[in-house]
Amino acid sequence: MIRVLVVDDHVLIRRGIVLLLESYPEIEIVGEADGGDEAIVMASSKRPDVILMDISMPNGLDGFTAAEEILSFYKDIRVVLLSMHDEEVYIQKAIQLNVCGYILKKSQGGELFEAIQTVHQGRRYYKVGIPDKQVEKLFQQREKERSILSIREKEIVRLTILGYSNKQISERLIISPKTVENHKANIMSKLNLKCKSEMIQYGINNHYLDIKA
Repeated sequence: MIRVLVVDDHVLIRRGIVLLLESYPEIEIVGEADGGDEAIVMASSKRPDVILMDISMPNGLDGFTAAEEILSFYKDIRVVLLSMHDEEVYIQKAIQLNVCGYILKKSQGGELFEAIQTVHQGRRYYKVGIPDKQVEKLFQQREKERSILSIREKEIVRLTILGYSNKQISERLIISPKTVENHKANIMSKLNLKCKSEMIQYGINNHYLDIKA
């Protein structure tokens, strides 16, 4: 049984997805959320295997931000982003966040089930508007950059140099203080640094203050 949380701010769309997925005996719907904030809370309380989440939710946290928050805490949860956007910039963002699946809203019901089943098995599922070869190239590019800091990590280093506390950084980037701590731990590990002062010195030496906010 695959435990699924469905996240979409449009009630009719969300209910339609739930009704569709409930027709598959392999799937158990453990909850519904209408925004990224609620999705984060329910990820903790419901502990789904897979979260099917819309990207564009203007009245709260968007799907990208919510996915980043959830994946920073729960490595065993798989996220499938559901979107009407098939431009490369969206696909690249999802890949950089280590999201396992990305599927377009115009997809057929069978593809939705296939996406959930595939990511639950530990594989990725990207059915998007750009060619599969280009998607693979983006994944390969991410693998090459794994030892280099992400844009978010560079921004955290920059804000740390400027004297921002974890709480202030979390408020500025709309993430939790714990996520900031997790990012800093990853930064220290990637760069083999031992303390905050070394991280600050690294950022100064590599011109992180020149990064535009």
